[in-house]
Amino acid sequence: MKQTQYVAREPDAQGFIHYTAEEHAVWNTLITRQLKVIEGRACQEYLDGIDKLGLPHDRIPQLAEINKVLGETTGWQVARVPALIPFQTFFELLASKQFPVATFIRTREELDYLQEPDIFHEIFGHCPLLTNPWFAEFTHTYGKLGLQASKEERVYLARLYWMTIEFGLVQTPQGRRIYGGGILSSPKETVYCLSDEPEHQAFDPLEAMRTPYRIDILQPVYFVLPELKRLFDLAHEDIMGMVKRGRELGLHAPKFPPKAA
Repeated sequence: MKQTQYVAREPDAQGFIHYTAEEHAVWNTLITRQLKVIEGRACQEYLDGIDKLGLPHDRIPQLAEINKVLGETTGWQVARVPALIPFQTFFELLASKQFPVATFIRTREELDYLQEPDIFHEIFGHCPLLTNPWFAEFTHTYGKLGLQASKEERVYLARLYWMTIEFGLVQTPQGRRIYGGGILSSPKETVYCLSDEPEHQAFDPLEAMRTPYRIDILQPVYFVLPELKRLFDLAHEDIMGMVKRGRELGLHAPKFPPKAA
C-alpha cells in the first residue's frame, strides 16, 4: 500500500467529527464549483441522488447524515476508514453494504487532483448513486465477488470497477452522461471525458477487465453503458466466468505511455 500525507479525522465520544474552518472552506469551494461543472453532464440518476442527500455547501457533512439517507433508500451505509485501506478490507466493507469514506479533505494545493480518495471524492462522487438500487446492487455484488476472489482475479475485478464505478459513462436520450465517481469529483475530467479527445467504447465487461489504466492521467478510453440498469443486470451475470476468460485472453495494449520512473 502507498503512503499518504493525509490523516483521517477521528470522531469524538458522540461520534461527531470536527473539522477546521479552512477544511469546511475547501469543501465549499469543491462542491460549489463541481455542481456547476456537472450541469448537463451528470446522469439523471446521479442528480436524483444529489437531491436526496441534500449535501450542505458550507460545511463537510457528518457521516451520520449520509447514513440516514442511504439507509432509507438502499440500506447502505458509509464507513469511516483511514486514507488508504487494503483490498481485503475494501471488499469486506462492500460485501456488507458499507462504502468506505476516508474522513480527511484535500488541501488547497491539491484542489484539482489528489491520488488518494478523500471525503469529497467519496461523498460527492459516489454516495449519490448509492441511493440508486441498480448501482447499489452492482456494488454489493462486486464486494461479495472480490471477497472470494484470488489475488490474480482481483486485478481483473479492479479494472472492471475502474471502468464502471470510477470512470463510467452512460448513454441517455440526451446523449452521453457521467456516472463514475472518479469523473464526477474532477472538474477537468468531467469536461474532458465527454469531448471528442478520448475514445468511447460501448460497454463490454470482458473488454473493460482487459483494458489497462493509469490512475494519474486523464483516461484515454471510457466505456459507455447503454443504460444504468445494465449494472444491475451485470450483477446477476457470471462475472467470475468473465474474469477467467479475461485471464485466458490477457490484457490489451495500453493506450497511454508508461509512467516515468
